Amino acid sequence: MQPMPLLIDMVTALAIAFVGGVVVRRLGLPTMVGYLLAGVTIGPFTPGFVGDAETIRQLAELGIVFLMFGVGLHFSFQDLWRVRDIAIVGALGQMATTAALGFQLGQAWGWSPAAAIVLGLAVSVASTVVLLRGLMDNGLLNTPHGQVAVGWLVMEDLATVLVLLVLPTLVQKEAGLDWRELGLTVLAASGFLVFMMAIGARFIPWLLMRVAHTRSRELFILATLTVALGTALGASELFGVSLALGAFAAGAVVNGSPLSHRVAADLLPFREAFSVLFFVSVGMLLDPHYLWEHIPAVAAVTGLIVFGKSVITALWAFLFPHPVRTALVVAAGTSQIGEFSFILGQAGVNLGLLGQEQYALILAGSLLSIVVNPFLFSLVGPGEWLLKQFPPIWRLLNREKQPARSPGQGLAEHLVIIGCGRVGGHLVELAEHFRLPCLVVEADVARARVLAGRGIPTLLGDASNSEILRHAGLERARLLVVTLPEEAASELIVAGARDLAARLPIIVRAATRDGVQRLARLGAQYVIHPELEGGLQLVRHALLELGFSLEEVRRYAEVVRRTCYTAMTHAGEESRLMSESFDAVDRVRMRWISLPPDSPWVGQTAAATAAHHDGAFLAALLRQGELLQEPGPATVFQAGDRLGFIGEPEVLAALKQRIQPVRDQPP
Repeated sequence: MQPMPLLIDMVTALAIAFVGGVVVRRLGLPTMVGYLLAGVTIGPFTPGFVGDAETIRQLAELGIVFLMFGVGLHFSFQDLWRVRDIAIVGALGQMATTAALGFQLGQAWGWSPAAAIVLGLAVSVASTVVLLRGLMDNGLLNTPHGQVAVGWLVMEDLATVLVLLVLPTLVQKEAGLDWRELGLTVLAASGFLVFMMAIGARFIPWLLMRVAHTRSRELFILATLTVALGTALGASELFGVSLALGAFAAGAVVNGSPLSHRVAADLLPFREAFSVLFFVSVGMLLDPHYLWEHIPAVAAVTGLIVFGKSVITALWAFLFPHPVRTALVVAAGTSQIGEFSFILGQAGVNLGLLGQEQYALILAGSLLSIVVNPFLFSLVGPGEWLLKQFPPIWRLLNREKQPARSPGQGLAEHLVIIGCGRVGGHLVELAEHFRLPCLVVEADVARARVLAGRGIPTLLGDASNSEILRHAGLERARLLVVTLPEEAASELIVAGARDLAARLPIIVRAATRDGVQRLARLGAQYVIHPELEGGLQLVRHALLELGFSLEEVRRYAEVVRRTCYTAMTHAGEESRLMSESFDAVDRVRMRWISLPPDSPWVGQTAAATAAHHDGAFLAALLRQGELLQEPGPATVFQAGDRLGFIGEPEVLAALKQRIQPVRDQPP
């Protein structure tokens, strides 16, 4: 068999990255740390298997393209404009200040001016991935503080894209900076952006819509891959700009298409896989021995990123009329560096502006800052408390009109709904109708904004892939309903919820019969299989139309349900009770009976007619659009009332004949 070095390197890198990601997630750290350590493991500076750095680097180029395409796809001028008073000036001021300190640090070590500039720029840019994970884990993503932090990072991302554009002009030449080359670079980039706005913004959405009408998911995925990779390559070959800028522009153009959500969903597996290879390739450049020998330099870079940048960010944020907590949250979220810093560093290495050993310091600072970052969020509360001990300073810095509260704060005996699609949306409407307190956990930004606009407490984030459930108040909740269609995500949520609230009733949706059993074993009290229940209703109506008796149909449904939901019962008695409950559901049902003007019940009280119910139960009364549950004995019936009775079909049919004169019944 022929050797396949590309496949070997790719599989090995992904396998070790998987192990590293699992380990660091168990420790409560971002998976990016595990991917970087995986790269160190297969790198040339550690014993054992050594991957082909050039092969993995070429695969990592695809990771950069997909990362930048994703940044453009989720780039939102609306997010930035919403918090423009603090995010634009604050982010640019923080970047400039941090870059200046990084430049001074590089100069103190004797680095060239160009290398010192790259170091300063790299440490000034935070990781969007790490920030979003930190905000989600702490329930801050859709709070005013989290919105400012997201807008701040949007501005940093935009500024970094421009930095990547002009970085090649820093290459040292005998005559100094080549202003002609800088002008040509800016002109080429401007031409590319004009081309994308004038032609790409029309052609790409049109193409995606035409492909979508073919109703072929394979063709749609091929089209989106072609758009992402083709635009990046075309920008590089035809306009001479970087792959990163081309991919970012392609994503920003697709963002304006009505199919942007579908593009994001279809490209997610490619982006995640090749992004992992990108982080692995970065880790392969990290020499542990060099870092051990240069601990003071590593400590200085890490200190600038974690402590220096957090202080600088907070000081810039304090200049604007926002709460103290906003400044502290933004400071905690941006005190790390990640993917954009790697891209800047690699561009510096490829251009000869930065040496491998210098780049290793940036990698070490990134790795350590990402590890420390989750703990900085825990210092936000103590930081507020400390500033409150100095009232003059607190009054000067804290300029909020009304304290912002976390969506789940103060809720008790509430309904927690995971996912607000079609099923979750119905539950939210019911909660609003019956005035039940509820909290929604939703991963879709657009849905979360609509819910928040309706005044419904909403946590924005992925409940299956973060610590957001800790902020839903499950220990105080009355019920948890998981409506997600993905069983794997539901299983993670049920397991996590059971750890947080051992006695909380959980209702969850299952997509398969095997999923019913797995979810029940994880601790869900009630598992619903929508396809099974919908299929049984279709079968029920079909069999009744074919002449089968109601009893035969009921028995068939009972057997099917008992077979499917067998994992939810663990003893013979429970199985019997479950069978009886299904029997009761099929036999006992509610029926609405209206009172015509000549009904003998008009003018009578509920107590006077109770003797004629024949075992049926009067559950509700609907009068002029108002619903009255369980009418009292003194309730007087009026013409036009609709009475809701619960009972067996035969009893309800006889009761209707007694209430409504025969001549008024429909033929």
